[in-house]
Amino acid sequence: METNVYSEEQLQQLRVDVCSHMSQKRYSHTMGVEREAVKLADLFCPEKKSMLQAAALLHDLTKEETPAFHADVLEKRGITVTKQDYLSPKTFHARSAALLIPEQYPAFADAELCSAVLYHTTGRAGMTVTEMILYLADYIEDTRTFEDCVKLRRLFWDADPGAMSGQDRMTHLLRVMITSFDMTIRDLLEGGNPISADTFLARNDLIITLNQMTNGGNALQ
Repeated sequence: METNVYSEEQLQQLRVDVCSHMSQKRYSHTMGVEREAVKLADLFCPEKKSMLQAAALLHDLTKEETPAFHADVLEKRGITVTKQDYLSPKTFHARSAALLIPEQYPAFADAELCSAVLYHTTGRAGMTVTEMILYLADYIEDTRTFEDCVKLRRLFWDADPGAMSGQDRMTHLLRVMITSFDMTIRDLLEGGNPISADTFLARNDLIITLNQMTNGGNALQ
């Protein structure tokens, strides 16, 4: 898949525009996700760094909007809104943002970018490296102080992935991603909240992929 490359001028203009539509707290988080995405892109796909920076800047485009706003965006584009959508408000914004980016920011209407935004909260089966990077950057960026975020950030970076071989680095990413889904699923279960099917499918798919990479495709040991 061909990836768009964005100039620093384009990214800076996007930062300015995004800032004007967000609270200071949300903007601080967004800048943290961009910083983390740069570090992760350097490890896994440096050629896609600017695209991931733009995805990070846009990932929470509609985060501070109301459930009614998200529902309106989806329904006007022929997407059915369910009761689960209203019971999972933290995932609503990823869908509305992915739909609005091509309309509000046509210069960034990159299919890979929009897909990363779409799945940055739930994941999905068959996640691409760029989808995993945005998901993980959102989880472990340096302004996050939640216990699980701190634990996962240490789990990823304390292993010194920059010193690993390419394959070891990728298996490390998969293991950390699986742990992140375990944390998310546990928290949702403890809170009595619904869990997106995409999250279960993402976790299971990553376990299968990790097994194939480490055991030659044999059954889990």
